[in-house]
Amino acid sequence: MTHLLGYDIGSSSVKATLLEAGSGRAVVSATSPAAEMPILAVRPGWAEQAPELWWKHVKAATAEIRARKARELREVKAIGISYQMHGLVIVDKNGRALRPSIIWCDSRAVEIGNRAWKEIGKRKCLSRLLNSPGNFTAAKLKWVKENEPRVYAKIHKVMLPGDYVAMRMSGEMLTTVSGLSEGIMWDYRKAALADLVLAHFGIDPGLIAEARPAFSFQGELTAAAAKELGLPRGVQIAYRSGDQPNNAFSLRVLEPGEIATTAGTSAVVYGVGDQPNHDPLSRVNTFVHVNHSARAPRYGTLLCVNGSGILYRWLRHNFAAAGAGGMSYAAMDRAAGRVPVGSGGLVVLPYGNGAERTLENRDLGASIHHLNFNIHSRDHLLRAAQEGVVFALIYGVEIIRGLGIKTAAVRAGHDNMFRSPVFGRTFATVADARLELYNTDGSQGAARGAGIGAGIYRGVREAFSGLQAVQTIDPDTRNKRAYIEAYRLWKQTLEKQLKERR
Repeated sequence: MTHLLGYDIGSSSVKATLLEAGSGRAVVSATSPAAEMPILAVRPGWAEQAPELWWKHVKAATAEIRARKARELREVKAIGISYQMHGLVIVDKNGRALRPSIIWCDSRAVEIGNRAWKEIGKRKCLSRLLNSPGNFTAAKLKWVKENEPRVYAKIHKVMLPGDYVAMRMSGEMLTTVSGLSEGIMWDYRKAALADLVLAHFGIDPGLIAEARPAFSFQGELTAAAAKELGLPRGVQIAYRSGDQPNNAFSLRVLEPGEIATTAGTSAVVYGVGDQPNHDPLSRVNTFVHVNHSARAPRYGTLLCVNGSGILYRWLRHNFAAAGAGGMSYAAMDRAAGRVPVGSGGLVVLPYGNGAERTLENRDLGASIHHLNFNIHSRDHLLRAAQEGVVFALIYGVEIIRGLGIKTAAVRAGHDNMFRSPVFGRTFATVADARLELYNTDGSQGAARGAGIGAGIYRGVREAFSGLQAVQTIDPDTRNKRAYIEAYRLWKQTLEKQLKERR
């Protein structure tokens, strides 16, 4: 029987899923570590992880699957990889990481990107890159060049986090066109490496890994990697994607007008279109989607709120203690549900995880507003935090709608913050969209992608034959006015803070 193996390399953990190809059923999943992986922040605004840490937990998650389904693991025919976007990994000729990865939520390169935005020219950037250079991978590489020249001089190849994991499996140093676009290293007009960015930063194009399509043969397991993972030698790597395009793919969001959202460490809304549209202020970002082709172009427009699950985790660790073990997330969700819509006027701005694209790359910081000691309790704070994340997403959704992308129905995995009834109902009501929740995740999507890339599936329909919605949430029309008023107060508070910080 044919099986597929998908990995989702996050900044909190690595998840692996073994999928039975014929039925599309997830046989077993494993996550490593049980607690969140550490993020190194030696200076304010910095965020780094050692690439070797990801490989360690890839092996640990695979070992857990092997302990439970050893026979099925020997039947794996293809591997897919999803990974945290925008991270910078630099390696020498032997594939050794030269420094910790500068990951997605690191904001040290904001000013480098802002200078390039002005010096290259905003019109040229938007017409050819669809984005400002911003705080993305190319700008992070420029930071290394400026600040760590000895390290930079040793670089053989520049990669993204998923490229590094694939290299550990196959020995091949490759990337994808979708990956290059997320790093702002892809020229949409020329359909080639963005020489205008690389030349501006003084980066040799030869440092950039060779690109392959997202669904394609991308190497096979070496003998050494197969031994480390306990998999058959020669299994092909057949799919690779950043986590948000892959999350959309996992939910079968592939065609114009389809929308995906997620709320893990960060929260994202991702809409698919067939036109290379861009936001003039680059507050949302357009990238090549996984199924893009010259004949059928597909672009994913992404908005990201950095402080989502990380905010809820912070509240759990610092304010939701209940005995030695602390409150579970489910208990926190129940507590939030005991508070009426609007949290009694309490407002949380969830911007405490670095510079925010929707705020034009400003680092506003998280803050709590309108706190009244005689009214508000811990439960109010928990609900206000969930509402704050939803409202931050809606603030970005308004930008996406301005680009002509419809949001009548939105799909999400039944996971992370979308497990909370408060969160899901608030999102559906304020977005005025039906919310469909599916029992899938990034690792399952990566496995399905591998099946397509390896030719095991004849197409998307076959790959997703087993995917079913587990819940549908319609807008709460009875209480809609209260939700809209809560959003109005939240937005008013945000705009006041932005005005004061100008």
